[in-house]
Amino acid sequence: MGALPARAEAVVIGGGVIGTSAAHHLAEAGVDTVLLERGSLGGGASAHTAGMVRTYFPGDPHTGRMAVRSLTAYRDFARHTAAPLTLKRLGFMVLFTDEREIAEFEAGHQAQRAAGVRVDLIGAREAAELNPLIGERAVLAAAWSPEAYHVDGLDIVRGYAAGARNHGARLFTHTPVTGIDDDNTVHTPRGSIKADSVVCTAGPWSGEVASMASVDLPMTPRAIEMLFTDVPPSPHGELPMTLHAGSGLRIRSWKDRILLAMGVPQAGESREAWLGRIGGHLGALFPALDGIGLHRAWSGDFDAGPNNTAFIGEHPTRRFLYAAGFSGAGLCQAPAAGEKLRDLLIAK
Repeated sequence: MGALPARAEAVVIGGGVIGTSAAHHLAEAGVDTVLLERGSLGGGASAHTAGMVRTYFPGDPHTGRMAVRSLTAYRDFARHTAAPLTLKRLGFMVLFTDEREIAEFEAGHQAQRAAGVRVDLIGAREAAELNPLIGERAVLAAAWSPEAYHVDGLDIVRGYAAGARNHGARLFTHTPVTGIDDDNTVHTPRGSIKADSVVCTAGPWSGEVASMASVDLPMTPRAIEMLFTDVPPSPHGELPMTLHAGSGLRIRSWKDRILLAMGVPQAGESREAWLGRIGGHLGALFPALDGIGLHRAWSGDFDAGPNNTAFIGEHPTRRFLYAAGFSGAGLCQAPAAGEKLRDLLIAK
């Protein structure tokens, strides 16, 4: 891995999907770039996702616009990084069980389409045809977006890391940042490096990193737990990611089982009660899964920004850039985030 250089034009802190994208885009633009990651590349939130990239985000066309831009980049990923990337189309569906949810969708539909998002309202019968687990009588309608794909997040991280190295970036793993001076000297246990610009892409730890530089990032890490079901009694094939608008329950097929999430237990709620709530929604919306066993897949934190929308920008008085608060949707926005950080830094 070698020793840390004495200085660099840009020091990127965080080696997940956002950080490696930033390092790749900066190095590709000719910026002398060093990336510091406290663990292994992609070992944080990037490795613990449902493995989906999508363009439709209900009520949030701004994120949709970022995701549309990113999906275009993923389709051209191999040309820029020399690394293959497999996108397997599954689609994304949002189930509506209340008339108000349908009205909200229709009110925001034009803004979604203006952002380049392909999404339409479909009936319960068509929803059940796309996802046979759905109980047709349980839903009123659904939003359907075909532009949603399964992808291995680590393939994205590895591809961007390889692309960054090919353009001269130096990547250091197992190198935690312990301090950042006013002159952007970044300290680590293996030495210090003077940065012309610091780029914070540390996921749930971005607030902690920013505070070392006396920068306040308005974000709050949020916990999430993913669950696996037992193997369903009958084969289900590949299913679209399906979200229930009312409860936030989302499911998708994962090999021979179902992967699902619905946050974590609420304050004062026991785990058993939380699992009972999940089981109730599962049985109502997907009758074939009624009473099925649930097991922990993984749990952890993701970085949440204001209104669940990521913030990408720069400090007004020092050369400190940041991209954080992706609320679990970093895979969907990583290429666009890297491009925006590059453009901000080069313009400085």
